[in-house]
Amino acid sequence: MAIATYGTNGVDWENRVDYERLRTQRLARLKAELDGSSLGALLTFDFNNIRYMTSTHIGTWGIDKMIRFSILPRGGEAILWDFGSAAKHHTLQAPWLDKAHADASANGHAPHHDAGPILGSRAGLSTLRGAISPSAGQAEKVADKIYEVLKIYGLEKEPLGVDIVEPPVLFALQAKGIQVVDGQQIFLAARRIKTVDEITLLTTAASMVDKAYEDLYSFLRPGVRENEAVGLVAKTLYDLGSELVEGVNAISGERCSPHPHVFSDRIIRPGDPAFFDILHSYNGYRTCYYRTFAVGSASPAQRDAYTICREYMDKAIALVKPGATTADIVAVWPKAEEFGFANEEAAFALQYGHGLGLSIWERPIFSRMISFEHPETLEEGMVFALETYWPAKDGWGAARIEEEIIVTATGCEVITKFPAEELLVAGQRYFTTGGYLNTTRDSQSHLNTSTFNHIGNGK
Repeated sequence: MAIATYGTNGVDWENRVDYERLRTQRLARLKAELDGSSLGALLTFDFNNIRYMTSTHIGTWGIDKMIRFSILPRGGEAILWDFGSAAKHHTLQAPWLDKAHADASANGHAPHHDAGPILGSRAGLSTLRGAISPSAGQAEKVADKIYEVLKIYGLEKEPLGVDIVEPPVLFALQAKGIQVVDGQQIFLAARRIKTVDEITLLTTAASMVDKAYEDLYSFLRPGVRENEAVGLVAKTLYDLGSELVEGVNAISGERCSPHPHVFSDRIIRPGDPAFFDILHSYNGYRTCYYRTFAVGSASPAQRDAYTICREYMDKAIALVKPGATTADIVAVWPKAEEFGFANEEAAFALQYGHGLGLSIWERPIFSRMISFEHPETLEEGMVFALETYWPAKDGWGAARIEEEIIVTATGCEVITKFPAEELLVAGQRYFTTGGYLNTTRDSQSHLNTSTFNHIGNGK
Protein backbone atom coordinates (compact mmCIF):
# COMPACT_ATOMS: atom_id res chain seq x y z
CA MET A 1 0.00 0.00 0.00
CA ALA A 2 1.29 3.45 -0.92
CA ILE A 3 2.19 5.95 1.79
CA ALA A 4 -0.91 8.10 2.18
CA THR A 5 -1.03 11.78 1.27
CA TYR A 6 -3.70 13.90 2.95
CA GLY A 7 -4.92 17.44 2.73
CA THR A 8 -3.51 19.98 5.17
CA ASN A 9 -6.80 20.64 6.98
CA GLY A 10 -7.92 18.83 10.10
CA VAL A 11 -11.16 16.89 9.56
CA ASP A 12 -13.43 14.67 11.62
CA TRP A 13 -13.98 12.05 8.93
CA GLU A 14 -10.46 10.83 8.18
CA ASN A 15 -7.43 9.76 10.22
CA ARG A 16 -4.79 12.31 9.34
CA VAL A 17 -2.10 13.75 11.59
CA ASP A 18 -2.85 13.16 15.27
CA TYR A 19 -0.87 15.98 16.87
CA GLU A 20 -1.40 14.78 20.42
CA ARG A 21 0.00 11.40 19.39
CA LEU A 22 2.87 13.15 17.60
CA ARG A 23 3.79 15.10 20.74
CA THR A 24 3.49 12.08 23.01
CA GLN A 25 5.45 9.67 20.84
CA ARG A 26 8.30 12.08 20.15
CA LEU A 27 8.79 12.81 23.84
CA ALA A 28 8.53 9.10 24.68
CA ARG A 29 11.32 8.28 22.22
CA LEU A 30 13.51 10.99 23.70
CA LYS A 31 12.86 9.81 27.25
CA ALA A 32 13.70 6.24 26.26
CA GLU A 33 17.04 7.28 24.76
CA LEU A 34 17.83 9.39 27.84
CA ASP A 35 16.95 6.51 30.18
CA GLY A 36 19.23 4.21 28.22
CA SER A 37 22.17 6.60 28.47
CA SER A 38 24.54 7.62 31.25
CA LEU A 39 23.22 11.19 31.29
CA GLY A 40 21.24 12.81 34.05
CA ALA A 41 19.45 15.32 31.82
CA LEU A 42 19.32 16.79 28.33
CA LEU A 43 19.67 20.53 27.68
CA THR A 44 18.93 21.94 24.24
CA PHE A 45 19.37 25.34 22.63
CA ASP A 46 18.66 24.02 19.12
CA PHE A 47 15.22 25.03 17.80
CA ASN A 48 14.58 21.63 16.21
CA ASN A 49 15.49 19.69 19.33
CA ILE A 50 13.42 22.07 21.46
CA ARG A 51 10.47 21.38 19.18
CA TYR A 52 11.00 17.62 19.41
CA MET A 53 11.18 17.81 23.21
CA THR A 54 8.43 20.36 23.93
CA SER A 55 6.30 20.64 20.76
CA THR A 56 6.62 24.43 20.80
CA HIS A 57 7.54 26.89 18.08
CA ILE A 58 7.94 30.66 17.96
CA GLY A 59 8.62 31.17 14.27
CA THR A 60 11.66 30.80 12.08
CA TRP A 61 13.01 34.30 12.71
CA GLY A 62 14.84 33.06 15.79
CA ILE A 63 16.14 29.78 14.44
CA ASP A 64 19.81 30.85 14.46
CA LYS A 65 19.76 33.01 17.59
CA MET A 66 19.98 30.41 20.41
CA ILE A 67 17.71 32.56 22.59
CA ARG A 68 15.50 29.81 24.07
CA PHE A 69 16.34 26.57 25.83
CA SER A 70 14.72 23.55 27.42
CA ILE A 71 15.74 20.70 29.70
CA LEU A 72 14.53 17.14 30.16
CA PRO A 73 15.63 15.62 33.48
CA ARG A 74 15.86 11.85 33.80
CA GLY A 75 12.60 10.71 35.37
CA GLY A 76 11.00 14.13 34.92
CA GLU A 77 9.17 16.27 32.37
CA ALA A 78 10.41 18.95 30.00
CA ILE A 79 10.87 22.54 31.15
CA LEU A 80 11.12 25.35 28.60
CA TRP A 81 12.48 28.88 29.02
CA ASP A 82 11.22 30.98 26.16
CA PHE A 83 11.54 34.46 24.73
CA GLY A 84 9.52 37.06 26.64
CA SER A 85 5.80 36.82 26.08
CA ALA A 86 6.15 33.50 24.21
CA ALA A 87 6.27 31.78 27.61
CA LYS A 88 2.84 33.20 28.53
CA HIS A 89 1.53 32.18 25.13
CA HIS A 90 2.67 28.59 25.76
CA THR A 91 0.87 28.57 29.12
CA LEU A 92 -2.34 29.39 27.24
CA GLN A 93 -1.83 27.49 23.98
CA ALA A 94 0.59 24.67 24.86
CA PRO A 95 -0.97 23.40 28.10
CA TRP A 96 0.82 20.04 27.86
CA LEU A 97 3.97 21.67 29.25
CA ASP A 98 2.46 22.53 32.64
CA LYS A 99 0.00 19.62 32.63
CA ALA A 100 2.80 17.05 32.43
CA HIS A 101 4.24 18.31 35.71
CA ALA A 102 0.85 18.55 37.38
CA ASP A 103 0.04 14.97 36.33
CA ALA A 104 3.41 13.73 37.60
CA SER A 105 2.77 15.34 40.96
CA ALA A 106 -0.74 13.91 41.19
CA ASN A 107 0.60 10.44 40.37
CA GLY A 108 3.34 10.60 42.97
CA HIS A 109 6.13 11.04 40.42
CA ALA A 110 7.17 14.56 41.40
CA PRO A 111 10.81 15.22 42.37
CA HIS A 112 11.76 13.96 45.82
CA HIS A 113 13.09 17.39 46.79
CA ASP A 114 10.36 19.75 47.99
CA ALA A 115 10.22 22.42 45.32
CA GLY A 116 6.53 23.26 45.13
CA PRO A 117 4.61 23.24 41.82
CA ILE A 118 6.85 23.00 38.74
CA LEU A 119 5.97 25.09 35.69
CA GLY A 120 6.79 23.68 32.27
CA SER A 121 6.74 27.06 30.52
CA ARG A 122 8.85 29.89 31.90
CA ALA A 123 10.26 33.18 30.67
CA GLY A 124 13.98 33.19 30.08
CA LEU A 125 16.62 33.87 27.46
CA SER A 126 20.28 33.32 26.80
CA THR A 127 22.89 35.92 25.82
CA LEU A 128 21.51 36.83 22.36
CA ARG A 129 24.72 35.33 20.95
CA GLY A 130 26.78 37.69 23.07
CA ALA A 131 24.82 40.86 22.27
CA ILE A 132 23.89 41.19 25.94
CA SER A 133 26.98 42.51 27.69
CA PRO A 134 28.93 39.83 29.60
CA SER A 135 28.89 42.18 32.57
CA ALA A 136 25.10 41.67 32.83
CA GLY A 137 25.76 38.08 33.91
CA GLN A 138 23.13 36.59 31.61
CA ALA A 139 25.14 33.41 31.01
CA GLU A 140 25.39 32.90 34.75
CA LYS A 141 21.61 33.40 35.09
CA VAL A 142 21.04 30.66 32.51
CA ALA A 143 23.36 28.35 34.46
CA ASP A 144 21.50 29.16 37.69
CA LYS A 145 18.18 28.18 36.10
CA ILE A 146 19.58 24.88 34.85
CA TYR A 147 21.28 24.09 38.16
CA GLU A 148 18.07 24.77 40.06
CA VAL A 149 16.19 22.15 38.03
CA LEU A 150 18.99 19.61 38.28
CA LYS A 151 19.10 20.16 42.06
CA ILE A 152 15.36 19.58 42.41
CA TYR A 153 15.72 16.21 40.70
CA GLY A 154 18.94 15.32 42.48
CA LEU A 155 20.86 15.32 39.19
CA GLU A 156 23.32 18.16 39.74
CA LYS A 157 26.25 15.72 39.93
CA GLU A 158 25.19 13.70 36.87
CA PRO A 159 26.45 14.41 33.30
CA LEU A 160 24.39 17.03 31.47
CA GLY A 161 24.01 16.39 27.74
CA VAL A 162 23.96 19.57 25.63
CA ASP A 163 23.49 19.84 21.86
CA ILE A 164 24.83 23.32 21.03
CA VAL A 165 25.81 26.06 23.45
CA GLU A 166 27.31 29.55 23.61
CA PRO A 167 30.80 29.46 25.19
CA PRO A 168 29.87 31.84 28.06
CA VAL A 169 26.94 29.58 29.00
CA LEU A 170 29.17 26.51 28.81
CA PHE A 171 31.74 28.13 31.08
CA ALA A 172 29.02 29.22 33.54
CA LEU A 173 27.63 25.68 33.74
CA GLN A 174 31.10 24.28 34.35
CA ALA A 175 31.74 26.92 37.01
CA LYS A 176 28.79 25.51 38.97
CA GLY A 177 30.38 22.07 38.88
CA ILE A 178 28.12 20.67 36.15
CA GLN A 179 29.76 18.10 33.88
CA VAL A 180 28.74 19.06 30.33
CA VAL A 181 28.91 16.33 27.69
CA ASP A 182 27.65 15.78 24.13
CA GLY A 183 23.88 15.38 24.16
CA GLN A 184 23.30 15.72 20.44
CA GLN A 185 23.75 12.00 19.88
CA ILE A 186 20.78 11.29 22.18
CA PHE A 187 18.57 13.58 20.13
CA LEU A 188 19.74 12.07 16.84
CA ALA A 189 19.13 8.56 18.11
CA ALA A 190 15.58 9.46 19.19
CA ARG A 191 14.81 11.13 15.87
CA ARG A 192 16.28 8.34 13.70
CA ILE A 193 13.06 6.32 13.34
CA LYS A 194 9.98 8.32 12.39
CA THR A 195 6.52 7.91 13.88
CA VAL A 196 3.47 7.46 11.66
CA ASP A 197 2.59 11.14 12.04
CA GLU A 198 6.11 12.27 11.22
CA ILE A 199 5.97 10.20 8.03
CA THR A 200 2.65 11.82 7.10
CA LEU A 201 4.09 15.30 7.64
CA LEU A 202 7.23 14.49 5.62
CA THR A 203 5.08 13.09 2.79
CA THR A 204 2.87 16.17 2.83
CA ALA A 205 5.92 18.43 2.68
CA ALA A 206 7.20 16.49 -0.35
CA SER A 207 3.81 16.75 -2.09
CA MET A 208 4.02 20.53 -1.79
CA VAL A 209 7.36 20.48 -3.60
CA ASP A 210 5.77 18.35 -6.35
CA LYS A 211 3.54 21.38 -7.04
CA ALA A 212 6.49 23.76 -6.85
CA TYR A 213 8.28 21.77 -9.55
CA GLU A 214 5.14 21.71 -11.69
CA ASP A 215 5.04 25.52 -11.56
CA LEU A 216 8.79 25.78 -12.10
CA TYR A 217 8.72 23.51 -15.15
CA SER A 218 6.03 25.71 -16.72
CA PHE A 219 7.99 28.87 -15.86
CA LEU A 220 11.47 27.92 -17.07
CA ARG A 221 12.52 29.41 -20.39
CA PRO A 222 15.43 31.41 -21.78
CA GLY A 223 15.65 34.89 -20.29
CA VAL A 224 14.47 34.18 -16.75
CA ARG A 225 16.97 34.45 -13.92
CA GLU A 226 17.87 31.98 -11.24
CA ASN A 227 16.62 34.29 -8.50
CA GLU A 228 13.23 34.59 -10.25
CA ALA A 229 12.93 30.80 -10.10
CA VAL A 230 13.70 30.95 -6.38
CA GLY A 231 10.96 33.56 -5.88
CA LEU A 232 8.42 31.49 -7.81
CA VAL A 233 9.13 28.38 -5.75
CA ALA A 234 8.96 30.31 -2.48
CA LYS A 235 5.57 31.82 -3.37
CA THR A 236 4.13 28.47 -4.39
CA LEU A 237 5.23 26.83 -1.15
CA TYR A 238 4.08 29.64 1.15
CA ASP A 239 0.73 29.72 -0.65
CA LEU A 240 0.38 25.99 0.05
CA GLY A 241 1.12 26.50 3.75
CA SER A 242 4.86 26.07 4.09
CA GLU A 243 6.24 27.17 7.43
CA LEU A 244 9.72 27.96 6.12
CA VAL A 245 11.35 27.94 2.70
CA GLU A 246 14.78 27.16 4.07
CA GLY A 247 16.50 27.45 0.72
CA VAL A 248 16.21 26.94 -3.01
CA ASN A 249 19.37 26.04 -4.86
CA ALA A 250 18.94 27.30 -8.44
CA ILE A 251 22.00 26.42 -10.54
CA SER A 252 22.19 26.83 -14.31
CA GLY A 253 24.57 26.72 -17.25
CA GLU A 254 28.28 26.62 -16.55
CA ARG A 255 27.55 27.13 -12.82
CA CYS A 256 26.49 23.47 -12.68
CA SER A 257 30.07 22.20 -12.62
CA PRO A 258 31.42 22.43 -10.01
CA HIS A 259 28.25 22.74 -7.93
CA PRO A 260 28.40 26.10 -6.04
CA HIS A 261 25.47 25.34 -3.65
CA VAL A 262 24.00 28.86 -3.98
CA PHE A 263 21.68 30.60 -6.45
CA SER A 264 22.59 33.78 -8.33
CA ASP A 265 20.99 36.30 -10.68
CA ARG A 266 22.34 34.53 -13.76
CA ILE A 267 20.11 34.71 -16.85
CA ILE A 268 19.18 31.25 -18.06
CA ARG A 269 20.04 30.73 -21.72
CA PRO A 270 18.87 28.37 -24.50
CA GLY A 271 20.32 24.90 -24.07
CA ASP A 272 21.29 25.40 -20.43
CA PRO A 273 21.14 22.62 -17.90
CA ALA A 274 19.46 23.83 -14.71
CA PHE A 275 19.10 21.95 -11.45
CA PHE A 276 17.26 22.92 -8.30
CA ASP A 277 17.14 21.77 -4.69
CA ILE A 278 14.02 22.76 -2.74
CA LEU A 279 14.26 22.77 1.05
CA HIS A 280 11.21 23.78 3.06
CA SER A 281 9.28 22.66 6.12
CA TYR A 282 5.66 21.85 6.76
CA ASN A 283 4.85 21.85 10.47
CA GLY A 284 8.58 21.59 11.03
CA TYR A 285 9.25 18.61 8.73
CA ARG A 286 11.73 19.18 5.95
CA THR A 287 12.28 18.36 2.31
CA CYS A 288 15.50 18.08 0.34
CA TYR A 289 14.46 17.46 -3.24
CA TYR A 290 16.59 18.00 -6.39
CA ARG A 291 15.48 17.96 -10.01
CA THR A 292 17.40 18.74 -13.23
CA PHE A 293 15.98 20.26 -16.41
CA ALA A 294 17.28 21.21 -19.82
CA VAL A 295 15.99 24.58 -20.97
CA GLY A 296 14.86 24.51 -24.59
CA SER A 297 17.11 21.60 -25.50
CA ALA A 298 19.84 19.35 -24.14
CA SER A 299 23.22 18.54 -25.61
CA PRO A 300 24.19 14.88 -26.03
CA ALA A 301 26.74 15.42 -23.25
CA GLN A 302 24.04 16.69 -20.89
CA ARG A 303 21.69 13.86 -21.81
CA ASP A 304 24.42 11.30 -21.13
CA ALA A 305 25.32 12.94 -17.79
CA TYR A 306 21.71 12.69 -16.70
CA THR A 307 21.50 9.04 -17.73
CA ILE A 308 24.58 8.19 -15.62
CA CYS A 309 23.28 10.22 -12.67
CA ARG A 310 19.96 8.35 -12.84
CA GLU A 311 21.65 4.97 -13.05
CA TYR A 312 23.59 5.62 -9.84
CA MET A 313 20.35 6.67 -8.14
CA ASP A 314 18.45 3.58 -9.29
CA LYS A 315 21.22 1.22 -8.20
CA ALA A 316 21.14 2.76 -4.73
CA ILE A 317 17.35 2.67 -4.35
CA ALA A 318 17.30 -0.99 -5.42
CA LEU A 319 19.33 -1.87 -2.31
CA VAL A 320 17.22 -0.02 0.26
CA LYS A 321 15.48 -2.37 2.69
CA PRO A 322 15.62 -3.18 6.40
CA GLY A 323 18.93 -4.80 7.27
CA ALA A 324 20.89 -3.18 4.46
CA THR A 325 23.62 -0.77 5.51
CA THR A 326 24.76 2.63 4.40
CA ALA A 327 27.98 0.93 3.28
CA ASP A 328 25.96 -1.28 0.91
CA ILE A 329 24.39 1.79 -0.67
CA VAL A 330 27.50 3.90 -1.15
CA ALA A 331 29.40 0.94 -2.60
CA VAL A 332 27.45 1.34 -5.85
CA TRP A 333 28.37 5.02 -6.16
CA PRO A 334 31.51 6.20 -7.97
CA LYS A 335 34.74 7.16 -6.26
CA ALA A 336 35.46 10.89 -6.08
CA GLU A 337 38.39 10.51 -8.48
CA GLU A 338 36.04 9.10 -11.13
CA PHE A 339 34.19 12.39 -11.52
CA GLY A 340 36.91 14.98 -11.10
CA PHE A 341 37.68 15.33 -7.39
CA ALA A 342 40.85 14.61 -5.46
CA ASN A 343 39.22 12.68 -2.61
CA GLU A 344 35.91 11.95 -0.91
CA GLU A 345 36.05 15.01 1.33
CA ALA A 346 36.45 17.26 -1.71
CA ALA A 347 33.41 15.60 -3.31
CA PHE A 348 31.35 15.43 -0.11
CA ALA A 349 27.56 15.72 -0.55
CA LEU A 350 27.60 15.07 -4.31
CA GLN A 351 27.00 11.31 -3.98
CA TYR A 352 25.27 11.52 -0.65
CA GLY A 353 22.39 10.54 1.58
CA HIS A 354 20.98 11.93 4.81
CA GLY A 355 18.07 11.47 7.17
CA LEU A 356 15.12 13.85 7.04
CA GLY A 357 12.92 15.09 9.85
CA LEU A 358 12.79 18.34 11.78
CA SER A 359 16.09 19.16 10.07
CA ILE A 360 17.48 18.16 6.69
CA TRP A 361 20.56 16.35 7.96
CA GLU A 362 19.70 13.62 10.43
CA ARG A 363 20.61 9.94 10.75
CA PRO A 364 21.46 7.92 8.74
CA ILE A 365 24.27 9.51 6.72
CA PHE A 366 25.44 7.96 3.43
CA SER A 367 28.88 8.92 2.13
CA ARG A 368 31.88 7.06 0.77
CA MET A 369 33.92 9.26 3.12
CA ILE A 370 32.49 7.68 6.31
CA SER A 371 30.01 4.88 5.59
CA PHE A 372 32.48 2.07 4.86
CA GLU A 373 34.22 2.37 8.22
CA HIS A 374 31.13 3.52 10.15
CA PRO A 375 28.10 1.85 8.54
CA GLU A 376 24.57 2.31 9.82
CA THR A 377 21.89 -0.35 9.47
CA LEU A 378 18.66 0.66 7.77
CA GLU A 379 15.42 0.07 9.69
CA GLU A 380 11.74 0.30 8.93
CA GLY A 381 10.48 3.83 9.58
CA MET A 382 13.66 5.62 8.54
CA VAL A 383 13.16 8.51 6.13
CA PHE A 384 16.10 9.84 4.16
CA ALA A 385 17.15 11.45 0.91
CA LEU A 386 19.60 10.01 -1.60
CA GLU A 387 21.28 12.38 -4.04
CA THR A 388 23.55 11.75 -7.02
CA TYR A 389 25.55 14.03 -9.30
CA TRP A 390 27.42 13.61 -12.56
CA PRO A 391 29.36 16.22 -14.57
CA ALA A 392 28.85 16.34 -18.33
CA LYS A 393 31.79 15.48 -20.55
CA ASP A 394 31.54 18.93 -22.16
CA GLY A 395 33.21 20.29 -19.01
CA TRP A 396 30.50 22.73 -17.91
CA GLY A 397 27.15 20.99 -17.54
CA ALA A 398 26.05 18.50 -14.90
CA ALA A 399 23.05 16.54 -13.66
CA ARG A 400 21.71 16.30 -10.12
CA ILE A 401 18.89 14.07 -8.82
CA GLU A 402 17.53 13.54 -5.33
CA GLU A 403 14.82 11.21 -4.09
CA GLU A 404 13.25 11.05 -0.62
CA ILE A 405 12.72 7.49 0.59
CA ILE A 406 10.80 5.76 3.37
CA VAL A 407 12.09 2.36 4.49
CA THR A 408 9.14 -0.05 4.63
CA ALA A 409 8.88 -3.57 6.06
CA THR A 410 9.74 -5.13 2.71
CA GLY A 411 11.79 -2.48 0.94
CA CYS A 412 11.18 1.19 0.38
CA GLU A 413 8.89 3.78 -1.15
CA VAL A 414 9.90 6.99 -2.91
CA ILE A 415 7.79 10.00 -1.88
CA THR A 416 9.27 12.56 -4.27
CA LYS A 417 6.92 12.15 -7.23
CA PHE A 418 7.85 14.81 -9.82
CA PRO A 419 9.10 12.87 -12.89
CA ALA A 420 12.83 12.24 -12.96
CA GLU A 421 13.43 8.94 -14.77
CA GLU A 422 14.45 10.88 -17.88
CA LEU A 423 15.79 14.40 -18.47
CA LEU A 424 12.91 16.82 -18.92
CA VAL A 425 13.17 19.67 -21.40
CA ALA A 426 11.47 22.86 -20.20
CA GLY A 427 10.40 25.86 -22.26
CA GLN A 428 8.47 26.17 -25.47
CA ARG A 429 9.03 23.94 -28.49
CA TYR A 430 10.56 25.63 -31.53
CA PHE A 431 9.29 25.08 -35.06
CA THR A 432 11.52 24.89 -38.14
CA THR A 433 10.59 24.45 -41.80
CA GLY A 434 11.12 20.75 -41.27
CA GLY A 435 9.04 20.45 -38.11
CA TYR A 436 9.96 20.65 -34.43
CA LEU A 437 13.53 21.63 -33.61
CA ASN A 438 15.34 18.65 -32.14
CA THR A 439 15.46 18.86 -28.35
CA THR A 440 18.77 16.98 -28.33
CA ARG A 441 21.16 19.51 -29.79
CA ASP A 442 24.17 21.61 -28.90
CA SER A 443 23.40 25.12 -27.69
CA GLN A 444 25.81 26.44 -30.33
CA SER A 445 23.76 26.20 -33.52
CA HIS A 446 26.64 25.70 -35.94
CA LEU A 447 27.62 22.46 -34.22
CA ASN A 448 24.28 20.98 -35.29
CA THR A 449 24.52 21.70 -39.03
CA SER A 450 25.69 19.41 -41.82
CA THR A 451 27.67 22.30 -43.34
CA PHE A 452 29.84 22.69 -40.24
CA ASN A 453 30.20 18.95 -39.84
CA HIS A 454 31.63 18.66 -43.36
CA ILE A 455 33.50 21.97 -43.70
CA GLY A 456 33.73 24.10 -40.59
CA ASN A 457 35.44 21.54 -38.41
CA GLY A 458 38.23 20.92 -40.91
CA LYS A 459 36.94 17.67 -42.37
